[in-house]
Amino acid sequence: MPFMRRLGIVIAQSLATKHQKRHVASLQSLCRNASHTVSAAKEFQEGNNRNSNHNSSYTRTALGLGAGLLLGATAKTLYDERTKDKEFPKGILPAVQASSPLPPEDGSVGKENAPTYFRKRDMFNFVADAVEKASAGVVFISISDTRRHIVRNHQHLSNGSGFIVGEDGLILTNAHVVSNFPQSAAIKVRLLDGKEYSAVVEEIDTVSDLALLRINCTGLTPLKLGDSSAVRPGEFVAALGSPLSLSNSVTVGVVSSTDRGSGELGLRGRDMQYIQTDAAITFGNSGGPLINLDGEVIGINSMTVTSGISFAIPVDHAKAFMNKAEKKRVDLAKYPKPSTAQRRYLGVTMLTLTKSILQELQSRGGPMSSIPSDIAQGVFIWKVVVGSPAYQSGLIPGDIITHINNDPVASSRDVYRSLEQKGDLVMVVVRNGQRYKVVVSPEV
Repeated sequence: MPFMRRLGIVIAQSLATKHQKRHVASLQSLCRNASHTVSAAKEFQEGNNRNSNHNSSYTRTALGLGAGLLLGATAKTLYDERTKDKEFPKGILPAVQASSPLPPEDGSVGKENAPTYFRKRDMFNFVADAVEKASAGVVFISISDTRRHIVRNHQHLSNGSGFIVGEDGLILTNAHVVSNFPQSAAIKVRLLDGKEYSAVVEEIDTVSDLALLRINCTGLTPLKLGDSSAVRPGEFVAALGSPLSLSNSVTVGVVSSTDRGSGELGLRGRDMQYIQTDAAITFGNSGGPLINLDGEVIGINSMTVTSGISFAIPVDHAKAFMNKAEKKRVDLAKYPKPSTAQRRYLGVTMLTLTKSILQELQSRGGPMSSIPSDIAQGVFIWKVVVGSPAYQSGLIPGDIITHINNDPVASSRDVYRSLEQKGDLVMVVVRNGQRYKVVVSPEV
């Protein structure tokens, strides 16, 4: 036992001394001593079987200490030699290079010579990334009258926006974009690449203000429909469309509210919770998509009250509308199409008045400030098509229709319903603070 202890001490002292020397000759000597030590330890272990447990413990200690010091001295020596040339001992430990999470210290962030992942326009333009995903699916919708010619072109009646929802040419838009036009009206759809197609109205619902168009084109890429129930106030959104015929326009804002009830907006007959946003939506934007930062459609641009207050139909309502339309197509394949009342042509672009819109019109001054205080509802005439029945009867932009055939008018749906009836329409119109009677003969 004392001999083994002295042997271990001598080995440790010898190995420690050898470790301090940093040249190759000492390292070779160290290896020879370690080899002799291992051999002596093995012989000593074989000659003392009775005390094998204690001796094995001392032997393992000596072997572990020797092997550890040997490997450490070898690595240190190689490291000292190769660091002279700035090389790491790759033979023992491989070199690993990781990307730095920190920007470079040369002040190149935001500059042209900066790496792509450090340029500000690539780091923070998240809205542009979302728009890039969705813009190819947005379409421009124009409507013209093929019977009325101005110079050599057809007379332009209206325009709006829409977006692709089916690779077989199915397009979703607002009902008011494609309704209330004569049979001679032609609907054209222009894609982002400039190609233009004739379109037909496949399904329309004036209550939800949604419509489906179909063009003769396949292989299209539909936009991804999101989940409007998951939208949160304060979330970034972008409105895509063609405001005032300026196609492929983008406006950005946030969601102001996710559950603005139709009753709160003064819209009768609509059980819907609108998405309110401050992204600019104006005439021509109607029917275009309201997208989130993932490029998913969460709403259909529908109407605006004033700057900073606009509304979109939640995409969940559009999904339900499309499902009903698909079921109807299947049923029509089995049963004959039922007869429906034919809507006549008036020739106006309308806006349903709400309390907020009335207050906005009255605050602008001019002729609109003279709206009688007892006017709480009606339909505002935004545009009158030249040569249309409304134009020939004397209706002008800015008129407010309050009654038709002695029935009060609360929304544009009441006007559409009257156009499904026969006979002339006797309208009560508010103009410059005065009430007038206007008789209109709608055109079939």
